[in-house]
Amino acid sequence: MRFPPLDLTRLRVQPLAERKSLSTVDSILVAPDAPLRPIDPGLRPVVEEAADRIQRARDRGGSVILMYGAHLPRNGATPLIAGLMEDGWITHLATNGAGTIHDWEFAWLGRSTESVEENVATGTFGLWDETGRNIHLALLAGALDRLGYGRSLGRYIAEDGCDFPARETLVQLIREFPSDPLAGAAADLLSVLDRFDIASGRHPITHPWKHASILAEAWRRGVPVTVHPGIGYDIISCHPMFHGAAIGRAAAEDFRSFAGAVEGLDDGVVLSVGSAIMAPQVFEKSLSCVHNLRFQDGRRAVSGHSIYVVDLQDGGGWDWTQGEPPKTNPAYYLRFCKSFSRMGGTMRYLQCDNLAFVQHLHRRLVPA
Repeated sequence: MRFPPLDLTRLRVQPLAERKSLSTVDSILVAPDAPLRPIDPGLRPVVEEAADRIQRARDRGGSVILMYGAHLPRNGATPLIAGLMEDGWITHLATNGAGTIHDWEFAWLGRSTESVEENVATGTFGLWDETGRNIHLALLAGALDRLGYGRSLGRYIAEDGCDFPARETLVQLIREFPSDPLAGAAADLLSVLDRFDIASGRHPITHPWKHASILAEAWRRGVPVTVHPGIGYDIISCHPMFHGAAIGRAAAEDFRSFAGAVEGLDDGVVLSVGSAIMAPQVFEKSLSCVHNLRFQDGRRAVSGHSIYVVDLQDGGGWDWTQGEPPKTNPAYYLRFCKSFSRMGGTMRYLQCDNLAFVQHLHRRLVPA
């Protein structure tokens, strides 16, 4: 029996303010001078080493890339990340789709996170109007300025909304330059404006808690931030405005931008903090692309880089500085370690709370 695709335009979404949210900005944000969370004493030298290598990387002009999962903003690390960006210690940020959803919800509503188990059972998980609507509008508007996912949403939060061109302008772009990539972006935006009866001009939306947004802090400082989502991975798919082309276009721009940061990774540093899937998968493809282009130009592979992987999962008792474990060892199947261990340079795994790691790193690099 063949079942037809679901008609997502019939989804009934609810106001985000009516959701029972499990975390609030006021309860999670960690001030730079807050007491340090404890870490295993054996990890302190590794954090010191990471800080030293970040300092050397910046002295040499190398990239320092922070790849993070959704738990880092949920744990209140935004002020710490902002401080590291402010002092120039981080040159590029990368996260997944969930990281941006919590980021936007905190910035707009001051709270985020819901019970997956309870709300899937009632058909309400992720079906919150403002989250899906505003993230889509940010991406659709940003595409006309050739912005990727991260910069589009960061600008949207920092500048409290966006501007939509007149419909006549969009139609003219499509008619006169049909093969230009911007024509596709214009057509996508035009269809959404018409379908949801959205006016051209300024689309204002105030974000009272924008200080809780890593994306907005990055936009304000001019630090590139890229987003690497999956279609159907994130709750913005659970919305009548769901637009795979808009998400894909923004994510494609961000993949190219991220690969550009990897191009500058000689003697640089990668911090993968709480991202067991996105970070290793995106990094290995980006590094392969960089090498492909370098070898065409007669240049050498990326070298001298250091990778620090931070997660709470048990590392299997394997010392990753000694190379990859055999397939008979359970540690072999830890993708977030195995993939990064294959990427050249040196890789260290820290089984550590992600907020504690960032706190200790911040305290080491940013003067009080």
